[in-house]
Amino acid sequence: MFMGEYAHNIDKKGRMIIPAKFREELGMKVIITRGLDGCLNGYTKEQWEMIYEQLLKLPATKKDARMFVRMMTSKAAECEIDNQGRVLLPSSLIALAGIQKECMIIGAANHIEIWSKENWENVDEEANASFEDIAEHLTEFIL
Repeated sequence: MFMGEYAHNIDKKGRMIIPAKFREELGMKVIITRGLDGCLNGYTKEQWEMIYEQLLKLPATKKDARMFVRMMTSKAAECEIDNQGRVLLPSSLIALAGIQKECMIIGAANHIEIWSKENWENVDEEANASFEDIAEHLTEFIL
């Protein structure tokens, strides 16, 4: 289970520290791919395999399904966590998330999200402003 938010920086080589609490669950490798809303998603190998199995079930005859599968798999990278707890993010993913230097690593239940600090602050502000309305619409699913 991933929860909490952590501020970190990406160095000039594209390395970022994964918080220790997240490393314990991720192990030595993390699958990082395009996320929704402008972030990157990081999954354990087991979680990624479950997602991959679901991607295979999407109908290849549907254009949206083909595009979604392409975007999820073509952007995915298996990244090793080094002895200092850092992961080397591919430059294409750094650019996709708009990360310059400061970033936020967010626990999102079954995965982590990696955001540019600016984008996270905007999303966080918007979500905080409508949290009660969102909760009201989703209570049938969570409570």
